[in-house]
Amino acid sequence: MAVPTKEIRISRWYFGGIASMCAACCTHPLDLIKVHLQTQLKADLGMAGMAKKLLKSDGFLAFYNGLSASLLRQLTYSTTRFGIYETMKNNFSTPGQSLPFYKSIMFAAVSGAVGGAMATVRAVFVTIGQLAFYDQFKLILVNYFNMGDNLGTHFSASISAGAVATLLTQPLDVLKTRLMNNSGEGLGVAVKSLMTVGPSAFFKGFVPAFIRLGPHTILTFVFLEQIRQNFGIVTRVPDNKKQ
Repeated sequence: MAVPTKEIRISRWYFGGIASMCAACCTHPLDLIKVHLQTQLKADLGMAGMAKKLLKSDGFLAFYNGLSASLLRQLTYSTTRFGIYETMKNNFSTPGQSLPFYKSIMFAAVSGAVGGAMATVRAVFVTIGQLAFYDQFKLILVNYFNMGDNLGTHFSASISAGAVATLLTQPLDVLKTRLMNNSGEGLGVAVKSLMTVGPSAFFKGFVPAFIRLGPHTILTFVFLEQIRQNFGIVTRVPDNKKQ
């Protein structure tokens, strides 16, 4: 008796870079406004006020100043980490079968280390949060909540992955900011000082950080899934639901 099969599409190694570049085109204005807010001499303008000021003084295209540099970063950094992650997944797992979570974390860590140029710790944690946790959240939503491989699932999994990526990297960002603002303070002193306030001190500014990382994570995976579903490698796998 023939085993029932179904058709699936597998992501190509470079799809992640393309999706990240598409996401950057959407989120670049937010990053630009954030930079202007951080560099203003007096903190008298909010995000909406700064956007209005830029639009009035320099026009709509001002929101895309420096876009080429942002796209170049995604072309190199994101293509590398997504490419390595997808290649490792395809070579060390059977198509159509879910990858064990610990392997997803391992593959994401390696991908982030290579893509982060000299293995920066933040790049490793960002990649684990985004790639490994996205796959895990998507697996949970599809298998345990009976959600299909659709836009709702992709959005839910990506916003959750963005939150985890922010959660993993925020303590590092807080420490980095603390060390930059207090040049005479060592790492151990900085950690001890923050611990006197409590663990919550390591997550100060979580919401602004998520607003920065979240939209890009969401759009990257939404674009990636659409590209995969329309242009991915077609293969057939056993359909366990029909057995």
